[in-house]
Amino acid sequence: MTTMTAEATAVAVRLESITKTYGAVTALDDVSWTFPRGGFTAVMGPSGSGKSTFLHCASGLDRPTSGSVWIGGQDLGRLGETARTRLRRERIGFVFQSFNLVPSMDVEQNITLPLRLGGREADPAWLNEVVHRVGLAERLRHRPAELSGGQQQRAAVARALITRPEVVFADEPTGALDPRTARDVLRLLREAADLTGQTVVLVTHDPMAAAWADSVLFLSRGRVVDELTAPTAAAVMARWETL
Repeated sequence: MTTMTAEATAVAVRLESITKTYGAVTALDDVSWTFPRGGFTAVMGPSGSGKSTFLHCASGLDRPTSGSVWIGGQDLGRLGETARTRLRRERIGFVFQSFNLVPSMDVEQNITLPLRLGGREADPAWLNEVVHRVGLAERLRHRPAELSGGQQQRAAVARALITRPEVVFADEPTGALDPRTARDVLRLLREAADLTGQTVVLVTHDPMAAAWADSVLFLSRGRVVDELTAPTAAAVMARWETL
């Protein structure tokens, strides 16, 4: 086994000297980090710290101004837009604060949309497992407008999991939810790491949400300033208050 293959097996996402500028503004400043395969990492920082830019670059939604991003053994910078789109669709799952469900489609159609866009059929056993895991087995023929906000976000989580992605990126997925529903969504993300070995990267401003992760990465002014392992909500809050 080569060194690169061994590293690709252990590391899900690797950022090497990532800088992202928008005109005169530097959103990320020479950031390097690795996310272990099967780990759950929360990313926190004050407004303007670069959290969303970090997620967008790490997931291939945006290109860094300089530096490189690797998903497993694939350097995203070497891919054209069509190949990057295919990689995101097949190897990455996304969950956002806005559910981004298609109003005219029912729940099952929304969940399986990434597969159909790639010309693939859903594996019935995996679809059944996913919809039961998110608690929507009885809602598959409902449209988004017929669901609560929490149910819509659980459908979005199911959509992120249906392709069996290597990495799930979640950007403030509990920001619009009540505390009980937020716990349900965080449990689903925790299970994605624990039960199916997916890597989860969660951007959040909530110390309670961050405490579900294995570690918390803190950003400030576009740089990584600290990491907290085995976090508790109290420890996260204490570090947050110093940023």
